[in-house]
Amino acid sequence: MVLRMDASLTRQLSRLADQISTIVVGKRPQIEDCIACLLAAGHLLIEDVPGVGKTTLAHALAVSLGLDFRRVQFTADLMPSDLIGVSVFERAKDSFVFHPGPVFAQVLLADEINRAGPKSQSALLEAMEEQQVSVENETRPLPKPFFVIATQNPSDQLGTYPLPESQLDRFLLRITLGYPDRAAERELLAGGDRRHATALLKPIMTPQELMAAQQQVLAVRAAPPLLDYLQALIAATRSGAWFTQGLSPRAGIAALRVAKARALLGGRDYVAPDDLQAILPQAIAHRLVPVAGAGRGPVEQVRAMVEATPIP
Repeated sequence: MVLRMDASLTRQLSRLADQISTIVVGKRPQIEDCIACLLAAGHLLIEDVPGVGKTTLAHALAVSLGLDFRRVQFTADLMPSDLIGVSVFERAKDSFVFHPGPVFAQVLLADEINRAGPKSQSALLEAMEEQQVSVENETRPLPKPFFVIATQNPSDQLGTYPLPESQLDRFLLRITLGYPDRAAERELLAGGDRRHATALLKPIMTPQELMAAQQQVLAVRAAPPLLDYLQALIAATRSGAWFTQGLSPRAGIAALRVAKARALLGGRDYVAPDDLQAILPQAIAHRLVPVAGAGRGPVEQVRAMVEATPIP
């Protein structure tokens, strides 16, 4: 049974997805994945070719939630201090004063993250995991909520660096937007400048309401049979039949958390197998490498594994 307070929240979340869908047209499933990722207090990686709406999606989400938004263009010469900030000596104060970098935002868009070198990529690790950064022997907390949306170009494009496994593991979900269908593209062509339309959006939720919703995700129930099913899926990844290495316990916990967020989006206070199946490819494929000769990419391999694993 859905909790009474969830009904109002579900309507609010539906309005949030509706509003973003007026900007990022024809991508409702990806928009809901993005919202679920934020509700689960995770971070999102969007991998796709340039120009399909990755930046627009991040900006529309931030505006619709009334969150402070910053964008950083990752390039080969980006330094960690460009992201985190730097201390500058100010003569008037006769001391060094810390000037925060763009990471001190509630929504950080790390645009084309795999065009920067490993040192700059790793500068995000502590921020994403600990919600803080350490600068000059001082730990500085990041604002709440804190949500990183990173975009990544396909690895076969020139000037890209592969993200290390430790960084990939910090992303709760990895999604792709893909090209719009014919009807959605026609609407985009006829609809004018999406950046101007994004600036006109009104917040659907406040940051405080968002953080309350994130707490409500934790109260969504996962019954013992659902946990049995999740453990069966985790065991399948470790069997050696599908992937070279299986999921870690942290990855399993992350998959359950985002399945709870997906259930909340659906207006339920319990996780159903459908929630887990819907989110699993986006939640675990970037953490896995298919076995040799599989003939499928990670996402397709995860889907095949899910189809082959019976629900207890």
